Order: sequence, then C-alpha cells, then structure tokens
Amino acid sequence: MKYKPMLCGLFAMSVIGTALADRGSFDLDRWDKIMSDIRARAAAENISKSVIDDTLKSPVFIPSIVKSDKNQSEFKLTLEQYLNRTVNEDRIKTGKKQRATYPTLLSHVETKYGIPRHVMLAFWGMESNYGAVKSKHQLTNAFITLIYEGRREEFFSKQLIALMKIADQNKLSITHIHGSWAGAMGHFQFIPTTLAQYGADGNGDNRIDIINNISDAMYSAGNYLNKLGWNHDEPIVYKVILPANFDKDFMNGDKKKTFTEWAAMGVMQTDGTPLPPSDTVVGLVADAKNIDSADLSQAQVYDTDVAPMPVVNAYLTYPNFYRIKKWNNSSWYALAIAELSEKLKH
Repeated sequence: MKYKPMLCGLFAMSVIGTALADRGSFDLDRWDKIMSDIRARAAAENISKSVIDDTLKSPVFIPSIVKSDKNQSEFKLTLEQYLNRTVNEDRIKTGKKQRATYPTLLSHVETKYGIPRHVMLAFWGMESNYGAVKSKHQLTNAFITLIYEGRREEFFSKQLIALMKIADQNKLSITHIHGSWAGAMGHFQFIPTTLAQYGADGNGDNRIDIINNISDAMYSAGNYLNKLGWNHDEPIVYKVILPANFDKDFMNGDKKKTFTEWAAMGVMQTDGTPLPPSDTVVGLVADAKNIDSADLSQAQVYDTDVAPMPVVNAYLTYPNFYRIKKWNNSSWYALAIAELSEKLKH
C-alpha cells in the first residue's frame, strides 16, 4: 500500500527552503516504508484496525516541525530573567483563581497522592498556563514527521505507538489529539509514554483524557509526582546568599553538604545571619554568571563591623528539588516551580 504524504503548507516534492533541504528531495520510498512499519508494529501491539487506519489515512508532513527540531535554541536566559518570565503576577493571580475554582479536586489529589495543592498549581501554571495554552499540532502528524526526519526515529516511533494505544484503550479519536511539535499534550504536557505509565482516571469514567478532562490531568500529574517520590512534608528549596568569591564549582546542585558544612563555606541566610546548624544534607544552586557581575554597587549592608561585600542569591536544594528535575531536567525550571508554589500557598 502506497501512502501519499500531504505537506503542510506549500506542497512540493522537493522540500525547498525548509529544514529538509539538506536531505535533498523528499524520499517517497522512505515515507512509504515508515507507514508500512507503523502499521505492522501497531498490529503486533494489538491496536485496533480502526485506530491504525485513522492514524495512517491521510498522513501529513509538516516542515515547520523539522525546522523546530533542528533549531532548538540554546538556553540563554539568566536565572533572574527566567524567574521574571515564569513567576509573574499574571501567573500568580490566575493560579490563585484556579485554587478557588478547584478546591475539592486539589484536596482529593493531595489526599490520594500527597502532592500539596500549591505544588500542583505551580506545575499546571508552568506547563500550560493553567490550560490556557492550546497545542495546535495533530500529534499523529507531528510524530510521523519526526520519524521521517530521523534524528530520533525510534523515540518518536515509540511515542506514536503509545499514543495509538492510549486512543484505543480510552476510546479517543486519535486525529483529534493535539499537542506540541515535540509531542507533549494536555494540561501538564505529558508525552504519550509518560501518560501510558502514569495516567490516572480522575472522574471514574474508566477513561483517561488529560486534554479535555482536568480531573484526569490532575490525577495523572499527582500520580507521576507521587511515583517520583514526592515528600509532602519537605520543602523544595531554602533561599540563601553567597559571598561574591564563592567557588562556582559548588553552584550546580550536584555537590551535597549539610547546612553546617555550607555555613562553614560562607553560605548565609538572606538577612546575612548564619545558617541554622543542621545535619540535613542539601545541594546548592545559583547562577554562576551573577558572580562575575557582582560588585560593590550590589553590596548589602548588615549590622556588622565587617565591610560590606557583594552577595549572590542562591538556593539550598532539598530532595524534592531533584524530583522536579526528573520531570524536567532544568534547575531553572525546578526553581521556578519552587518560587511559584510558594506564591500560591495562600
């Protein structure tokens, strides 16, 4: 069976001026083989013929997705810039409104999975701005495009098969499932393999729909964080300050020490007083670039006879911080979750 691809945008058999220009002409034989492989693989996984047919009925190749995959920009924001963008007044205000809108659901998630409501709200706000961000790509076409592009062919093949299983098991129309160009979907931006492993039915209808059902979305996110080991009674971070000459090698969160040991290295509370002595083991994260820019104009003066020195804001990081990084492996993201959840506590 031959599968004629549709190109999203201006149709051309040679994808001129797109991210595939370096591959030359569009390879119809490769495209057809991919479609055949998907059909065979899905059938072997006992996915229904109707879902397979819907997935492969009119496959669309989307050049803009390949361009996005090839041109992912390097992360360049400073920590301050990132937090200003993500933990802003609008997001805090909307989060508080959502807390008032879903008190019972948030309470149920906290009781069942041990995830505090302000933490759930922070993830929801960071991932989809509380559901306001609507993904535009039909996920079957996004995955097929990325499979053809080939950079991570097996990864995206697994995502497509997982999506097909999810649609089959939950009686969802697979052609109506939309997500980001890279395959994340729903209120908490799960990729299909994550949803397959941690998805949970939040409203008891024996279906899991994390795009259209906020109960399913929250239960799934709560289940995921619970399985990551979230500690309900543990903080995420503890704000501190560092002297400007602090060793940058200790700022990436990898090296763990007790509060007492960090204090001996010059780490202080934000008011300039010593850290409380404690055997609690934590990491430390700060923006090393701030060390280079610190000068006496940034000096904080405390009631002391020691000359003022520049200081750098930093965070002592508890195990919950590293659990967030298993969700999204970015220290800046984890700090934003910590800051936003703190703002949404009350």
